Amino acid sequence: MGIFIRQKRIFIVSCGLSPLGGFIVSMNRFLEMLIGILSWGTLLGLLFLSWKVPFAVAIFIVLYDLFWFLKTVYLFFHLRYSFSRMKKNIATNWVEKLNEEKCSWEHIRHLIVLPIYKESYDVIRETIVSFTEINYPTEKIFILLAPEERGGMKDGAERVREEFKEKFGGFAVVEHPAGIPGELPGKGSNETFAVRKAISELVLPSGIPIEHFLVSVFDIDTRPGKEYLGILTHSYCVAPHPDRSSYQPIPVFTSNIHKVPIFARLIGFSSTFWQLMQQARPEQLVTFSSHSMPLKALQEIGFWHTDIVSEDSRIFFQCFEHYKGDWRVVPLLYPVYMDLVEGETIFQAMKNLYKQQRRWAWGIENIPYVLKNFWKSKTMSLRKKIFWTFTLLDGFHSWATSSFIIFLFGFLPNVLGGAVFHQTVTSYNLPKITGFIINLSTFGIITSAFLSVRLLPPRDNQKHKWYEVIYYLAQWFLIPVTFIFFSAIPALESQTRMMLGGKFKLGFWVTPKGVAQKK
Repeated sequence: MGIFIRQKRIFIVSCGLSPLGGFIVSMNRFLEMLIGILSWGTLLGLLFLSWKVPFAVAIFIVLYDLFWFLKTVYLFFHLRYSFSRMKKNIATNWVEKLNEEKCSWEHIRHLIVLPIYKESYDVIRETIVSFTEINYPTEKIFILLAPEERGGMKDGAERVREEFKEKFGGFAVVEHPAGIPGELPGKGSNETFAVRKAISELVLPSGIPIEHFLVSVFDIDTRPGKEYLGILTHSYCVAPHPDRSSYQPIPVFTSNIHKVPIFARLIGFSSTFWQLMQQARPEQLVTFSSHSMPLKALQEIGFWHTDIVSEDSRIFFQCFEHYKGDWRVVPLLYPVYMDLVEGETIFQAMKNLYKQQRRWAWGIENIPYVLKNFWKSKTMSLRKKIFWTFTLLDGFHSWATSSFIIFLFGFLPNVLGGAVFHQTVTSYNLPKITGFIINLSTFGIITSAFLSVRLLPPRDNQKHKWYEVIYYLAQWFLIPVTFIFFSAIPALESQTRMMLGGKFKLGFWVTPKGVAQKK
């Protein structure tokens, strides 16, 4: 078999594979398959090697478990730091801080983009009310409601606009038409259409230069904390490169925390804690869900891509490519409050949770984009190319494989290793060693459990009773099951679908959430 690379195409020649003796795979198709090949290769390789060389696999699993234990300790300190910073930021009056520090901020305006699908009038209105209550001059806020034509909520959006248009600096409703050629129905196409229209119909008529606008994108169920625009403005004013930065809050999934199953709560808290840890490591931070950035930069890069699912993370890589690596994410360490996925029954809620995690894992579609576009750049530094290649591949590979290796594969050498391996000291000690390391790692689970209780909102405006607190703490011992069935498996399915391509690729799936269900 031979492999030849010519004119950005990979030619794999192997006798007997076709009448021509070979087949052709485009470079982009190969890059789409890469992460799935790595993940499946790891899992199947460990299965095979547990049969052939069980001693080597046993040593690998012990070292792997030890690596993750040390990584857990390392990330624990980042989590504690970010959590304390977030609490401090929540308690700060950021408009006062802007004035005390004599920041030049009066010219800054905020364009708030709110895509709408089938959410009711009450849900839309509740979101707009939250912006009237924010600690920031509302005349500096411009609201953009972006209903989907196929969702049929333009009339509800117009009712909200008529009620609140005098309270803000500007207020527009832009409906995204269905069936535009080349578009994938979803947030990226919705937001791009809406913001393009808003620039010509809302921003430019205001007479305010586009350079003075920051654009923030929120799901319609998102409720920013009262100081969000204040801390965003302050972060923009003090950032070393304000116009070459995105600004990322912490998504806190607690708006409907008391209504959802245990698995959804654990995934929600785990997602929040992961974002907290990432914000302590801003060099690895990528935009996720709600985020903000300069409107001028968004216009210069051509807005969000309209044919993808993961527009929230892709926008970071678009900027990074366009500005030749001169782009970063500034951590706000400030919460925006969101809903967890729900369903009419527990089974439906669990099914929806799985589909949501599968969609989040579809961020693998950024891998071909990054590898193809970053590496062909002649001005981006080699260090940045290597860093983001490794970060993406390592992150998605770990997402799909680490839970299996840590919680399940420790038994493989003993199950598949045969009689000879069973008679060794290694066979006897392997379960004890891996179990001991995993037990040590439970301190991370215990820490997360206590931090999650501190994030819990009161139930019906009353403090939680002691037995409720114990219940919320105890649920964290379901983490292994949760991570396998609602994190690793959906991630592996996404990677498998990307490998298969064509009709197996995912489209945009609108998450059913609690607030969105209110009528």
